[in-house]
Amino acid sequence: MPRCREARSVSENRSLTLLSVGHACVDVYQGAVAALVPFFVAERALSYAAASGVVLAASLLSSVVQPLFGALTDRWAMPWLLPLSALTAGAGVALSGVVGSYPLTLAVVAVSGIGVAAYHPEAARAARALAPGGNRGMGWFALGGNVGFALAPLLVAAVIATGGLDASPLLAVPAVAGAALCAAAVRGSRPDPADRPRAAGPGRADWPSFLRLSGAVVCRSVVFVGLSAFVSSYVRERTGGGDVAGTAALCVLYAGGALGTVAGGRLADRFGRLMVMRGAYALTVLAVAGVVLAPGPTVYVFVALTSAGLYVPFSLHVTLGQDYLPGRVGTASGVTLGLTVSVGGLAAPALGALADAASLRTALLPLVVLPALGGLLLRGLTEPTPATRPRLPVR
Repeated sequence: MPRCREARSVSENRSLTLLSVGHACVDVYQGAVAALVPFFVAERALSYAAASGVVLAASLLSSVVQPLFGALTDRWAMPWLLPLSALTAGAGVALSGVVGSYPLTLAVVAVSGIGVAAYHPEAARAARALAPGGNRGMGWFALGGNVGFALAPLLVAAVIATGGLDASPLLAVPAVAGAALCAAAVRGSRPDPADRPRAAGPGRADWPSFLRLSGAVVCRSVVFVGLSAFVSSYVRERTGGGDVAGTAALCVLYAGGALGTVAGGRLADRFGRLMVMRGAYALTVLAVAGVVLAPGPTVYVFVALTSAGLYVPFSLHVTLGQDYLPGRVGTASGVTLGLTVSVGGLAAPALGALADAASLRTALLPLVVLPALGGLLLRGLTEPTPATRPRLPVR
């Protein structure tokens, strides 16, 4: 029996590793959309408002359909959705540079957003099942996505700076790799056909707490998406460093998240999720103020601090949301990983219009206030009792 448990643990760890790396390949396409914005502005002479519409296109349908995918995964096992959604996410971004018009660009980027939306609820449910210990396991899964975000600007810069937007089909390569990794993770988990997630599970759903948490994640999302869309152009403007300076700022914003996500899981195991989350939101207020107000190259320090503040609570949002809705893990994941995150994209055109009318600095100023509002929403929350935490089967 101990040997069987050990073999099962090794298999689950291997599947979680494959799933995490596959997550990195998929989330390249969330980061790639923001990384493409400066190239759309430069090569297609788009205004900031029009360019931010590309970010909106990637977010709008995603925000609507992701909870739907979450509800579906609560009722039926859909492991086949992981490789299919990875390929869909990659196909949309790969076509975005070669389609012949702005409306078609919006359409293919929206298709990519649907692929991302389809991926996350099922992937998060599978990751929690493979790592029922909670914060650290989900932290490693979230780390994969953050690494994908961090690599996206480098990948886009390497491909587009070399071959222009016409080279965008090369951006499909991570999607193919991610589909293969996710398929291997699904096979390695040895699903039991009798296992099915249920719409109702042990414990009572705490919807008021879940909605407060979701409101906080929306605030975090608007800050993250706003900075993702404009920090590259803003740092270019502030430092006079050109494309390299802007790409470096975006890489710092994303790469700091890799460390922040892992740190979040470890800190939560020691101090509790809510204490860590509240501290992270407070840090974000000060850090974003530094990004907007700090002179010259010191802006990179504050971008790094902002990254830590935004990413330390990232995986904790997911596990806490799942624990507030026991038995509805797919729905909780679809909202905390999907709807609330994608809603940030809805604010991007407003920020872009403000930048066109005034300045990028003026457009970024509202982002200082939002983490403070998110922190206020978190103040009324308590940890779910152990009886309400979900017990998840491995498929």
